[in-house]
Amino acid sequence: MGGVVSSGEDNDELIDNLKKVDYLRTPSVERAFRSVDRGHYYLEDHQETAYCDMAWKQGNLHISAACIYAEVAERLMIQPGQSFLNIGSGTGYLSTVIGNLLGPFGVNHGIELHLDVVEYAKSKLKDYLTLHCKDEDIIDFCHPIFVHGNCFRMDRHDRRYDRIYVGAACPDEYYDFFKELLSINGYLVMPFHDKLIRVHRLAENSWQNEEMLDVAFLALIHPTEEDNNLPPIRMPGGKPHTLRNLSRRIIRKALGNNILEKIKELELPPTLKNYLCYNRKTKKDRVRTISGGSDLGKNNSDTDIQMVDI
Repeated sequence: MGGVVSSGEDNDELIDNLKKVDYLRTPSVERAFRSVDRGHYYLEDHQETAYCDMAWKQGNLHISAACIYAEVAERLMIQPGQSFLNIGSGTGYLSTVIGNLLGPFGVNHGIELHLDVVEYAKSKLKDYLTLHCKDEDIIDFCHPIFVHGNCFRMDRHDRRYDRIYVGAACPDEYYDFFKELLSINGYLVMPFHDKLIRVHRLAENSWQNEEMLDVAFLALIHPTEEDNNLPPIRMPGGKPHTLRNLSRRIIRKALGNNILEKIKELELPPTLKNYLCYNRKTKKDRVRTISGGSDLGKNNSDTDIQMVDI
């Protein structure tokens, strides 16, 4: 699906067009899409189609049509502090958009089959945080964590999520698998039988289904025999925020917009100014890529965690 809205010359024009046809209806969702430039996630020699309402695929890289992502974000009704799982997280574009809705106390996980795509998503997230994210937005951003592996190897008894998006068609035999990953009162959006559907978990054994759009998605890839011989993938646990980071966020929020300019005008020791400014060239936020693919050993302790300073 795609081509519902007119192409734009840039990201803002594409968002304007999505608003005109009512795919973007909520101010917070609109702001999230404006804050993440869709073209940044395309390869350099494919920029001519970045702001068209159409899907894009090159090798293992894939981005769905803009209208699909807009409708998904609207219908998930994400609130700050919730947990989100993106199955088939791809380039990380949608996970980054959602990160602007979850706020600093949310959980933002993605799982992706192809390791080269995980690395691509990690590099794009690094660029977004260091080059594109506004200073007043970065303190309210929920950083995505990308996990490498087949989604069907996830331990469905390990944890649940408030909101889930599946970016490829769900095979019949795995329909219940994704429902079990959902928290009570949570929402799951996924392609199923050529429809984009929304599943609402009402109680432990009660779900409500709703058809959203007619769509055509490639199917999720079944686990291989080698995958089945590996231990289940356990998604990363959350870590509490430090008092230092919480204090910095409160101070910066109190200062409002134009934070850096205001801090520079204050008569403060240089070390305190650097701390409040959260200088992008020196900060030590971590972008984590957790590999759970078939290249791992036979136990969870072999999980490869790569850290990148940004």
